[in-house]
This record gives sequence, structure tokens and C-alpha cells, in this order.
Amino acid sequence: MPLKTEPNLTRPDDFYEALLEMHRDLDDAQSQSANAQLILLLANHIGEQAVLVEAMRLAREGVTERSTPRASVTR
Repeated sequence: MPLKTEPNLTRPDDFYEALLEMHRDLDDAQSQSANAQLILLLANHIGEQAVLVEAMRLAREGVTERSTPRASVTR
């Protein structure tokens, strides 16, 4: 099963609202723990190692590409 990277949520706004609600009234540590538990639950549901590794690679690239300073070009 290939990793789906195109939009695939039937109700993305409702999902986002539910995600925000999951974090309501949690401190930072609890919020991080809830995220970790959600990741593990979804990873178990997916169950395909190759798909999970590809998702982790893309997630890491998304973070490192945004945080890497871009060299300025001078002419």
C-alpha cells in the first residue's frame, strides 16, 4: 500500500477541530503525550512498515527543510 500524500480527508475542517479539541486544557507535556499516543494508534492501524517509514521520512523532511536557513544569493 503506497503512502497517500494527496488530500484524503472527507471533512478536513471537522478533523482539525477534533484535533484542537483533543488538546484543549492539556499542558505541553500532556499535549505531547496525546500526540505520541495518537501517532502510535494510527501507526498500528496502518500496520505497513514501508508506509510508516515513508511517512516518517516525509515528516522529517518537512521539518528540516523549513528550519534550514537558506543561503542568500549575492550578485
